Parts: sequence; structure tokens; C-alpha cells
Amino acid sequence: MKAKSRIPQQTVIEETLQRVYGHALSHPFGDVIDVEATAAQLGFPVTDVHAAVAELTDMGLLRDRPGRGLVAVAPDEAVSRVLGPLEFELRTRRVQIEETRARLQSFTPLFEASRGVGGQPRQVEIIENLDDVRTAITELSATCTSEILTAQPGGGRREDVLVEAAPRDYETLRRGVEMRILYQHTARSSRGTHSYVEQVTRLGAEVRTLDDQFMRFLVFDRERALIATPGNPAGAALVRDPNVVAFLVEAYERLWLSAEPFVVEADAQPEIADALKEAIVRLLTTGLTDEAVARRLGMSVRTCRRHVAELMASLNAESRFQAGYLLALQEQSESE
Repeated sequence: MKAKSRIPQQTVIEETLQRVYGHALSHPFGDVIDVEATAAQLGFPVTDVHAAVAELTDMGLLRDRPGRGLVAVAPDEAVSRVLGPLEFELRTRRVQIEETRARLQSFTPLFEASRGVGGQPRQVEIIENLDDVRTAITELSATCTSEILTAQPGGGRREDVLVEAAPRDYETLRRGVEMRILYQHTARSSRGTHSYVEQVTRLGAEVRTLDDQFMRFLVFDRERALIATPGNPAGAALVRDPNVVAFLVEAYERLWLSAEPFVVEADAQPEIADALKEAIVRLLTTGLTDEAVARRLGMSVRTCRRHVAELMASLNAESRFQAGYLLALQEQSESE
């Protein structure tokens, strides 16, 4: 048997209020509203009419006038009687807000004076925790007008980081701010990062990847920068010194020139995988451990070892040092 569709409860309540109010309007001389008679005439349960009368009274649409009983009140009159006190309270609150704002801002000169000489912000400000770093990035992105340079090593970005960053970056790009992003090659194998890159490139961002590790930093309008702090992965340093910022921009440009474009429509995975394997062997032949190489290239130790095994097999090498030697010979012969 087909179930009957149910009318939403809010619709039933609204209809009851409208009908009861209309019924009250039909008593222009202020006859006392008989709830049971009203329920019978309108075809509503008595309890619903009781509730409607109570709510209409609270709304100011029914009013108990001495000697006349409940009578219907014009909506304009109800608005004045019910919202008048609320509007007065809002005006009072606004006055309190402005007074509090003025009082708090009176402490601003002391705060600014503590940040640097002559009230100027300090050239380098240390931010200790991740929440404050994210707040700083949001504020710097919101005030940025022309360009953001991003260097994010470490492979694919975590899902929680992308969830926090994506809406902010989309909005920044829609405002016309140019954005360049550097990742490591290993970020290409991250499904979440790949999806993020697809979205930001559609909005005009440029994304490239490198094999080796680089410093984590962001530059805003070539005037301010956030750089990673040693020993505290959750913290950052906000840099305003123009000389330091200019150095970071130059370093970024050099990295950008040697990076490979991250084109989501193209399948460049084989070439990138080969570049990673070659980078792994080169680093291993310098004496780094598997763990150190994996950390430097932003991948797991297991993936690092798998790449090494595949490259050694393709070169018929019996050791990692031999693989490095054979790889160098191969590249030399290709360049001649």
C-alpha cells in the first residue's frame, strides 16, 4: 500500500496561525474567541487552536483588551509593540560595542610600540603555533593584491591542510591575484593534491614540481614572507625585512626555472618517476641513508626502496654505487 505523503509540521503550524488569525479578524467587535468553537469551525484540533492563540498573542497579533477580550491587532501595530523593545536593546548594544571598541583600541599604541622601534612592526615576528600561522596566512592572503609565491615541499599535502587552504586560495585567485606554487615530484601521486591543483590551475594558478627538497616559505606581494622555523614544524617566522624578502624571491625564481610544470591533463608520470629514481640514486651515492633520502624527497622509505630496486634492475647494477656510476655514464653518452 502506497504511503500517504506527510505535510511538513511547520506548514501545518503556519496554516493554523493564518486561519485562526483570520477567524479573529471576523470578530471586529472583540467577542471573546471561543477556542472549541473556533476549532470546530476551522476543522483543527482544539490543542492546535490553543497553541495558535498563545503564539499569536506572543507575536502581538492578538491582544487582550480589558472588557473586550482577545481581539485581532493590525500587523503594523504588532511590529511596533513587539520589535520596539528589541530595537531599543539593539541600539543600546551598539553604543556599548562602540564604547568597548574605542576602549580596546586605546591600547593599540602600547602594543605597536612593543613590536618595534618607533611603533613600526618588527622586521621578523615569530609565530609559535599552527592556528596562528593559519590565521596569518588568511590575513596576508586577504590583503594581498598582486602575487603569492608558495614553496611547499614534502610530497602530497594532507587532506586537512587542503580543506583549510582550498577555499581561501580559490577566493584569492578570483580576486585576480597571481599565484605560483612549487611542490616536490612526489606530490603528483597524491589524489587530493592532484584535485586541488586541477582547481587552482583552472582559476589561473601555475604549479610546478621539483625532485629535491627545498625550503618551505610563502611570499606575499614581494613585501612580506612566511618561512618555516627550525625545530618547530607548527610555527613560522613572519618576515617584513625587504632585503630578506628579496632574497627569498630570487631563490624562488631559481627554483621555478628548474621545476617541471604540473599539467593535470597530461600524463607525465613516467618521466617524473624516472627523474625521482635518478635523484634517489644520486643522493644514496653521497652516503645518505634510505630514511634521509625518503625524507628529503617527500616520500615513504618503502617507496624509496622500490624506486631504487627498479632502477638497479633496469641498469643491471649490483650495488647502489654501481647504479650511480652507470647512471652518470648513461647521461654522459646521451649528452654527447
